[in-house]
Amino acid sequence: MKETLLQIFTWWQGQTIGTRFFTWRSGKKVGDDEFGNVYYTNADGSRRWVIYKGAAEASAIPTGWHGWMHHRVDTPPSDESYTPRDWQKPFEPNHTGTGKAYRPAGSLLRPGAERPRVTGEYDAWTP
Repeated sequence: MKETLLQIFTWWQGQTIGTRFFTWRSGKKVGDDEFGNVYYTNADGSRRWVIYKGAAEASAIPTGWHGWMHHRVDTPPSDESYTPRDWQKPFEPNHTGTGKAYRPAGSLLRPGAERPRVTGEYDAWTP
């Protein structure tokens, strides 16, 4: 019941009812990836889409599938032995708002960072 309500009212938790119906009616499964995402195309191959497992995170599409999704290659990775190049990095989720977030030098949120003491003619205002 809960899953059905999520599909009706949310798009960020997998597929909606409309996407499920469209996929059932005109979708042809092409393959899936190591994250559990499932890739589809229509009969003539002009439309390609993905049903995410869990939250819809576009950066969670692996490199080979990304090329197929954006029509850069015609052969999906499931039909060939695709191996990523040495310089291609594996997927890493967005760390914004977590402890792993990027904090550049000078950021007050950086661990161990302290604001330097005021020197010179400027005196910091204190209430």
